[in-house]
Amino acid sequence: MPYNRKAFGVVVSKLRVQKGLTQESLSGLAGIARSHLAALENGVKIAKLDTVWRLADALGVPPSELVRKTEQESRKEEGEHA
Repeated sequence: MPYNRKAFGVVVSKLRVQKGLTQESLSGLAGIARSHLAALENGVKIAKLDTVWRLADALGVPPSELVRKTEQESRKEEGEHA
């Protein structure tokens, strides 16, 4: 399954909202620019591995959970387009 940046963005956004964080607060915790986080959440940019780790740490989840949830979201999107 190829990397789906839109699915990754949906996952990060959902987790951020579940944790009660704004883009500003999550980006600060992760040490990335808010505009970069917005681009990731909107599927405009591809997250580098170190960014995945930073976001996972800031969200309090293991990086593997971000990957797993991204795979699930990607499959869900594929099902909607079938």
